[in-house]
Amino acid sequence: MVTAVFFDLYETLITEWENGQKKAKYSIEPLGLDKDIFKAQWDLRRELRMNGTFPDHQSVLRDILDSQGITPNVETIEYVHLKRLSAKSIPFQEIDPQVIELLQTLKSNGLKLGLISNAAPEEVVAWETTELSDYFDEVIFSYEVRVAKPQKEIYQLACEKLGVIPQESVFIGDGGSDELRGATEAGMTALQATWFLPTVISERTTGYPKLKKPQDLLLHESMKFIKVY
Repeated sequence: MVTAVFFDLYETLITEWENGQKKAKYSIEPLGLDKDIFKAQWDLRRELRMNGTFPDHQSVLRDILDSQGITPNVETIEYVHLKRLSAKSIPFQEIDPQVIELLQTLKSNGLKLGLISNAAPEEVVAWETTELSDYFDEVIFSYEVRVAKPQKEIYQLACEKLGVIPQESVFIGDGGSDELRGATEAGMTALQATWFLPTVISERTTGYPKLKKPQDLLLHESMKFIKVY
């Protein structure tokens, strides 16, 4: 019997996209670095951003500029940082009612809810401002625990904090960071949330049941005991 449900955050509970475009964008142009070079350097540091090696966004920017022989300017870095903070807060401002309805149903059936998110600090500053936070018993941000999906340790830690075992847990995520494989290898039942994903992207992930809308979770065989009020 399932005793806990764990969710990914971005593109599962919230989305940065609307009508095929980012809801909010910001420019790194003030840094004086070619955007393609910046993106390559940013992606190169992804794991270190997610596992907390870089303590904050500003330290990542300084490191990138240093690597390109550019002397970091404190005011410019802070300006770009604040723009990123603003952009990252937008997805938290409007939560899909179907997501809230699903969380309410799970909670009303006595299930424990956990969040397992690969995130750098600036990406989740707005978490406490959203109604989503009221539904979760435990929240695991990778930068805080110094380990990221798909490493098995982050799922095990989440289960320990909730006082459940992986075999009685379901993990739901859009599939990024190979998170579904990681959850499966940790002993969880992994399901893919596709409600925010274009079909061409969702189909890249195979081998896991796909949930086209939040309420589809209630139709999965693992959740047959759920009562909908």
